[in-house]
Amino acid sequence: MNIGEIARRAGVSRSTVSYALSGKRTVSEATRRRIQDVITELDFRPNASARALAEGRTRTLGLVVPPASRRLTAVQLDFVASVVDAAAVHDLDVLLSPSGGDHDRSFERLLGGRRVDGVVLMEVRLGDQRVERLSKSGLPFVTIGRVRHPESTWWVDVDFEALVSRCVHHLADLGHERVVLINRSPELVTSGYGPAMRASAGFSAAVGARGVEGTEVACADDAQAGEACVEEILRIPGVTAAVTVNEAALTGVQRGLQRAGLRMPQDFSLVGVVAQHLAEDLQPPLTAADVPAVEMGRQAVELLQERIAVPDAMPKHRLFAPPISLRASTAPRPRA
Repeated sequence: MNIGEIARRAGVSRSTVSYALSGKRTVSEATRRRIQDVITELDFRPNASARALAEGRTRTLGLVVPPASRRLTAVQLDFVASVVDAAAVHDLDVLLSPSGGDHDRSFERLLGGRRVDGVVLMEVRLGDQRVERLSKSGLPFVTIGRVRHPESTWWVDVDFEALVSRCVHHLADLGHERVVLINRSPELVTSGYGPAMRASAGFSAAVGARGVEGTEVACADDAQAGEACVEEILRIPGVTAAVTVNEAALTGVQRGLQRAGLRMPQDFSLVGVVAQHLAEDLQPPLTAADVPAVEMGRQAVELLQERIAVPDAMPKHRLFAPPISLRASTAPRPRA
């Protein structure tokens, strides 16, 4: 069954059927209803290529993700799932494209092949060449994360600087006098990865404002590194608490504290900026600013849809700063 047969049965031209399907031109309500009745009767489903040609769109969004060689964190997986779910609400498909390492060709094919109507870009660095490349391509895009000067781009992000600062203030309110920031891997910190850099800035500002001693450690994104990180932290005299933005190392951090004979929170307090379900599943549950990854993914798709529909619209963004959820991993500084 094709558009020609629908047009014949509805008593209209092929172009009228095409306009009714794509919405490119106004079709009278009576005509539209007659066409829709025929489509329903015939159970017509236009194939993707034909629909793309009729609409001038692929009805596909590109989602640029880290390469498979890097295990995705809970927040990153939530971003992927939420973007896919939000796209499905709009009857859109999602094409996953890895970026980084040996995957630059995949990213270039995504841009050059015009296989998508727009792109959601994850894992953004302060100076990110992919953002520059997307801007030059003319392809609509939204980033999860933001560059150093994001005024001309569309984005959603977590306010890591403010949230890590709140974590430090929470620990200072509990009387902790020496705290540590467990940041992301040395490679990400060196590359200017946005969340890591803003977490570092928030930590430095907060320890200075509260007059507590602060030390920052870079930790690789896996549980084994988390255990090693705890050994490094415990060599620092007087440390009784830590702030973490490293989800992948969390279980290792917990094991490291247990191996050292430290109870959480009686002997050592831990607070972080992580995915809600990860914080709630930890034992004891982690006091944390819960990253609203599902809402962020949905907002990224909504912004991208708006940008596709109105190419000349002024850039928009959404900055999320959720409150700290008090759970069971923090307590007043233990007595000496």
